[in-house]
Amino acid sequence: MPELIKSVLKTNAASLVELNMLKNLTGSAMEGVLGWFNAHANNNVSVIYIASGQDPAQNIIESSHCITMMETVNEGWDLHVSVSIPSIEVRTVGGGTQLAPQSGCLNLLGVKGRRLAKVKRKTTG
Repeated sequence: MPELIKSVLKTNAASLVELNMLKNLTGSAMEGVLGWFNAHANNNVSVIYIASGQDPAQNIIESSHCITMMETVNEGWDLHVSVSIPSIEVRTVGGGTQLAPQSGCLNLLGVKGRRLAKVKRKTTG
């Protein structure tokens, strides 16, 4: 991992951890941001939406709230990155959800179909 970080990103794991702390955590807090302690999670959420047959403009803001954490492990040789997204809204029926690749993605996520939509509606009010 250190070779990859050095050759591709031209830095080291410790510097990436510091950058994450300064930009994603401290910088976001100083801006008064609520729930957006990350590096453009909306781009990642857009990919999930397109892959699962969603409208990419649908609820990107609400579903992009997350936190990106980084830490060095193995005495600083490796970098551990985690991104926690507490809520991604995904429609399970209609629109592009019936296209074969998108339908397959919803099946992979375990959320395909009208029956699940009815169960979720009942449990959420």
